[in-house]
Amino acid sequence: MEEGSSFRKWDELIPDALGIIFKNLSLCEVLTVVPRVCKSWTRAVTGPYCWQEIDIEEWSRNCKPETIDRMLRLLITRSCGSLRKLSVSGLANDQIMIFIANHAQSLRTLRLPRSEINNSIMEKTATMLSTITFLDLSYCINIGAQALETIGKNCKSLTTLRRVMHPLEVINKLSQDDEALAIASTMPRLEHLEIAYLLVSTYGIIKIIENCKHLELLDVRGCWNVILDEKFVKAFPKLKVVGPLVLDCYDMNVGDNCSDYSSSSGYLAWDFVAGDVDDGDIDDDEMLDDFSEDEHSIEDVEMWFYDDVNALDAGYDWPQSP
Repeated sequence: MEEGSSFRKWDELIPDALGIIFKNLSLCEVLTVVPRVCKSWTRAVTGPYCWQEIDIEEWSRNCKPETIDRMLRLLITRSCGSLRKLSVSGLANDQIMIFIANHAQSLRTLRLPRSEINNSIMEKTATMLSTITFLDLSYCINIGAQALETIGKNCKSLTTLRRVMHPLEVINKLSQDDEALAIASTMPRLEHLEIAYLLVSTYGIIKIIENCKHLELLDVRGCWNVILDEKFVKAFPKLKVVGPLVLDCYDMNVGDNCSDYSSSSGYLAWDFVAGDVDDGDIDDDEMLDDFSEDEHSIEDVEMWFYDDVNALDAGYDWPQSP
């Protein structure tokens, strides 16, 4: 650095600035490379500056539950109560959900797909999640109407709910209309709702549309029992509906991007959207060794069945996690 230069050295930047910069790095780099550079960088990554938004969803898809648990406890503790966004897949026990809720005073976005959480634990923690506006409970097969009703009653600021299921996960269920009615009766502020492949009826969807007056986007793809009347839907001009039709891509060219989404909606005449839419007693070194081992694991292709898509192709700006 030349004498008299107006630029500060990297190790002299304030922790807040370093935290913003480090957000552009991968989780592996932040945890294993950055702390070894210098003391100021170590302070930045061990403090709350880098952990107001924690996204380990993709990494956690291939990890053992105990490894996910340890990673969450490490990173959430580092956030020091400033956690605003958490994305993680495959929570396996009640204790880690309680731990998350106890540190959720600033939480706005919570994504918990493919988790083993159930109605009971959601009833215990919903009051502590009152600040969330975005909730993803997709593929959570132990969650039902009871949990959704509790969430709706306690999370008054909720505007986006993802409750997407895999067709094979609901094959033994007769109906999930109770979930639709729970949403309709307790979540009036919803603006975006994704309930693809839920076993809901026309009646349940009508109740959602009638009671959720702010609803702008409703995804009912794969909800085969839903048949909406054109005149009824046109009474809600701000509402965009996706589905329920999902077209196969067997007739597409080999070079085309193939997904389980329709390139034309069954309700196209209504001008609806269609197409592709989209630190305590923790042993840090041991936990980071587990992280490095799991980093390049093979992904479970089936579990990407629904949500591995490019939303920009739809011509609609789908809601992003805050």
